[in-house]
Amino acid sequence: MDKNKNRGRRPPHRPSQKNTAPDANGKIPPLSPGNIRVIPLGGVEEIGKNMTAIEFRDSILVVDIGLAFPGEETPGVDYIIPDSTYVEERKKNLKAVIITHGHLDHIGGIPYVMEKIGNPPIYTSLLTAVMIKKRQEEFPHLPKLDIRMIEKQDTLKLGDFTVRFFGATHTIPDSFGVVIETPYGNVIFTGDVKIENKNGQPADFELKTYSDLGREKNLLLIADSTNVGKEGFSYPEKEVHKNLKDIIQNIKGRIIIGTFASLFDRIIAIVEASESLGKKVVVEGRSMKTNVEIAKELGILKVRNGTIINGENMDDYPDNKLVVLATGAQGDEYAALMRMANREHRTIKIKKGDTVLLSSSVIPGNEKSVEKLKDNLSRQGAKIIHYGVANVHSSGHSYRDELAWVHKMLKPKFFIPVHGSHYMLRVHEDLAESMGMPEKNIIVPDNGSIVEIQDHGKRIVKLKETASSRVVMVDGLDSNNVQEVVIRDRQMLAQDGMFVIIAIIDIKTGKVRKSPDIISRGFVYLKESQELLRNIRFLAKKTIEDASAKMHPINFDYLKNEVREVLGKELFRKTAKRPIILPVLIEV
Repeated sequence: MDKNKNRGRRPPHRPSQKNTAPDANGKIPPLSPGNIRVIPLGGVEEIGKNMTAIEFRDSILVVDIGLAFPGEETPGVDYIIPDSTYVEERKKNLKAVIITHGHLDHIGGIPYVMEKIGNPPIYTSLLTAVMIKKRQEEFPHLPKLDIRMIEKQDTLKLGDFTVRFFGATHTIPDSFGVVIETPYGNVIFTGDVKIENKNGQPADFELKTYSDLGREKNLLLIADSTNVGKEGFSYPEKEVHKNLKDIIQNIKGRIIIGTFASLFDRIIAIVEASESLGKKVVVEGRSMKTNVEIAKELGILKVRNGTIINGENMDDYPDNKLVVLATGAQGDEYAALMRMANREHRTIKIKKGDTVLLSSSVIPGNEKSVEKLKDNLSRQGAKIIHYGVANVHSSGHSYRDELAWVHKMLKPKFFIPVHGSHYMLRVHEDLAESMGMPEKNIIVPDNGSIVEIQDHGKRIVKLKETASSRVVMVDGLDSNNVQEVVIRDRQMLAQDGMFVIIAIIDIKTGKVRKSPDIISRGFVYLKESQELLRNIRFLAKKTIEDASAKMHPINFDYLKNEVREVLGKELFRKTAKRPIILPVLIEV
């Protein structure tokens, strides 16, 4: 499962907040001088929006500021980002933000959060820095970011912390883990990580990295939990690259490869393999084109001029010399591959003899859209290859045995699982216990949990107090005040529709002139509901006239509420639906 897919969405504007868990457990106590505090602000009740604060003495560091994509429970919302209130209130102590890699679940919240937390320096790798800057171009009104590039061998002194880095294997280059030195031992963030291996044997470079770290005094491990529920070792990404090259070599016609634009290593491997086989590559999808250009600019994708061509020039080459690299393997409605499947793409038309290779797993919730994508491609004569029938995808997150190996190598005293749903974190907790770690040394957090290592590194506890963990939503509205009631209204509109009743009222007599007009959307089909509408018109007229008879002057706000309540009860009694009712009362 790869959670970092790029989606074609309109540029979002301002974040809005739904307050679901304001600091309900009282005032947060000040941090005692000898304690270390860790506060996951996102990424421990869901996949995505990773953000963690670590605090010691008078210093705070933040690791990652990501986003999550919304579900059906938040209609009209583009992104969900972490609640940064805890850091905002202590931003004078914030020394830096550290970004482990360039996927959206780790960088996507930066435009919405950085100004609120005082725009501190961001330390990250070159590729990640370029991706952050590229995304920031969509927000020209924001203050310029202070981005400082680091190498994996660098050591930084940030307030009361000394920070080092180590290389982490993931699906994007320049990923790293973070080592934060404290007087009681290291706090280690793995970031998103997998272990490069062959038949379950970690590669030599992984062995050196983790054995070197394991010889140090490691106080706390904060580790990725996304794939802890999968047994064994993950399939090596390098093997995926070899399999993709074999398929590209053996396919006789055009091959169209759909994958995530965020899988830099795989994209680079596909383009370089195609060039080595004498084939031309067409890149489709805005995010895919952007990332290919970034890879070329940074020199991590090395291809000759003429290897990558425009879609308009495909007719200049035989089909067996063409590879199309496209976004949309999850069936995203506006992505390039779905537009091809729907016969809506400007330059590429699917035809018999084409092979479509879906180099991704199916993210839970996308099953129907992926099946629709396969159906539409198949109807046009394309053959489909996917991860279920060939090894053309590998996750960027460690499986259970890889994580067990990490625990064994690092030998931490305490453990906090992150990056996953609560169930995933509990599975990771069980793994740590099976490796010999005492239950009391493991904390499974929620968003906003305040975890402290106390008594100079002797014990770990979760405070009863919590940091604010509101759901902060970003939508396309030019508004900064979308609250829970707005989301609830959107849900009601989606489920039961809208019912508008328009009445003209004589303000002298309180009588309704003519029969009220009715507009309905998503509720009932008006032409087939004439008896219901006659009853509603009569009831609305009677309600207005009965209520206004004793009013001088007429209180229109009271009338609207009365009409809304009476009609709501009647409509529910007759239809078992609760549409949003909008009375429009016009005075004459």
